[in-house]
Amino acid sequence: MPATRETRLVTKRFGDEQAKTLAGYVASGGYQALKKALGMQPAAILDEVKKSNLRGRGGAGFPTGMKWGFIPKDAKTTYLVCNADESEPGTCKDRELMYWDPHLLIEGMAIASFALGCHHAYLYIRGEMMREHAVMQAAVDEAYRGGLLGKRVAGSGYELDITVHRGAGAYICGEETSLLNSLEGRRGWPRMKPPFPAVKGLFGQPTIVNNVETLMNVPFIVEQGGGVFAELGMGRSGGTRILCVSGHVNRPGVYELPLGITTRQLIDEVCGGIWKGRKVKAVIPGGSSMPPLDESELDVPIEFDALMTDPRIKEVEVRPGVKFDLGGGKTLRTMAGSGGVVVMDDQADLPAICARIMQFYAHESCGQCTPCREGTGWLARISQRVADGRGLPGDLELMESIAHGIGGNTICALGDAAAWPMLGFLTKFRGEFEAKLAASVAGAA
Repeated sequence: MPATRETRLVTKRFGDEQAKTLAGYVASGGYQALKKALGMQPAAILDEVKKSNLRGRGGAGFPTGMKWGFIPKDAKTTYLVCNADESEPGTCKDRELMYWDPHLLIEGMAIASFALGCHHAYLYIRGEMMREHAVMQAAVDEAYRGGLLGKRVAGSGYELDITVHRGAGAYICGEETSLLNSLEGRRGWPRMKPPFPAVKGLFGQPTIVNNVETLMNVPFIVEQGGGVFAELGMGRSGGTRILCVSGHVNRPGVYELPLGITTRQLIDEVCGGIWKGRKVKAVIPGGSSMPPLDESELDVPIEFDALMTDPRIKEVEVRPGVKFDLGGGKTLRTMAGSGGVVVMDDQADLPAICARIMQFYAHESCGQCTPCREGTGWLARISQRVADGRGLPGDLELMESIAHGIGGNTICALGDAAAWPMLGFLTKFRGEFEAKLAASVAGAA
């Protein structure tokens, strides 16, 4: 049953086994948006996506229509790549979307490909997602047999092929240029930018890389109009947002919700509150790479601008005529990220949690950039000894210095992904780290 406050656009078929088949999907209105799109001009589709205020759901929240618009107008060959290499700790939405509604993703990819002038699209899926890979490949095969992919898509003159490509379990390949290198059969190392993929991407050609959830919103935008999608959102963000809630709540799960919902409403109204009658201590709002929120910061909407670090934004519009004051431009210095919400109760050991996060980023660093390769390892070792009660005087200042040395000094954002939560935990929950350190120093005396 849908949880209170859920607004289902891309999750409406969850739980319906028949929707995974072509017949079941078509019976529920599937592929009508594709047929409508094939009768439109590509520029008109792009305009609707721009009007929709659809922002990338992979983590960065970049406007999708603007991103599509970066493709050079004289490009003879373009590619669309769907990034399904979901690897961010705390995030588990894309795998559910692909499992329950594979044809919606295919339809979204087909519409986007038509709008971009692309004739070969790729679905790059995380290698561990064996269940989802089987479902997606079966759906793609069905779409070919049903005439919805191939030489004449839905009976039109448009040709499109979709290739499902399995990754090999590297977190770094969720970064779009690493993903493109992996698709080309090369080592999954990030590329220097510029040039950006929209100018020089897969096989050296203009390429758009979009997240699964992003593309699955495209059929609704084409069918209902960009304006309708924009009105469902708030401020500069259109539509709904899928949040994956884990941790110390009574009802963890994957929920599609209005963008105006606050973290506190999410915990109390959707997830049934904190388990065992405890209180909330900290919340990671968008995957482990995002700095945490403390209990006093939970009444802000879980929306890109409301949580981002841009001090110029002083308020966001929750709905027409109703605005939310962000406190004179003082933002929470975190991000909505990939939608992975991790809730920690008042008995959580935050230094231990932070150390676990640092271990992940040290393990997943690709090793290309020295600040990330060396710095994440240092953070993992020092934070672990602090968490274990073996900390040394000056360790907290050392971790801060290392994190500042990593942030902004690497080719891709993996270094930032380690530095941001480290600095966030040390800033907002420093007392817990100091207590651990004091106990270890006293024990050694």
